[in-house]
Amino acid sequence: MTYVVLARYRTRPDAEHTVLTLLDAMATASRQEPGCLGYRVHQGIEDPRAVVLYEEYACEADFTAHCASAHFQEIVLGKVVPLLESRDVLRCAPRAEVTQ
Repeated sequence: MTYVVLARYRTRPDAEHTVLTLLDAMATASRQEPGCLGYRVHQGIEDPRAVVLYEEYACEADFTAHCASAHFQEIVLGKVVPLLESRDVLRCAPRAEVTQ
């Protein structure tokens, strides 16, 4: 069972290209982290300022380590966040299977 993070960003006007370029670099670095099973960047079709990240980790501790990484601190917090109008992050843990 994996730990999934969905992040939805809305860039400031005319910042989407810069944000997407930074997130491409972030995705490349993040995919090299132990426990990172996937890191995908999506851009809105009708609204190009909407960006969605789909991140998948082996466990919550791997995501916590990701947030503490130098590349997260530098790229996301230092460069991307100042270019955003909004940022929502949804952390999802596996749901326990129901046996019948």
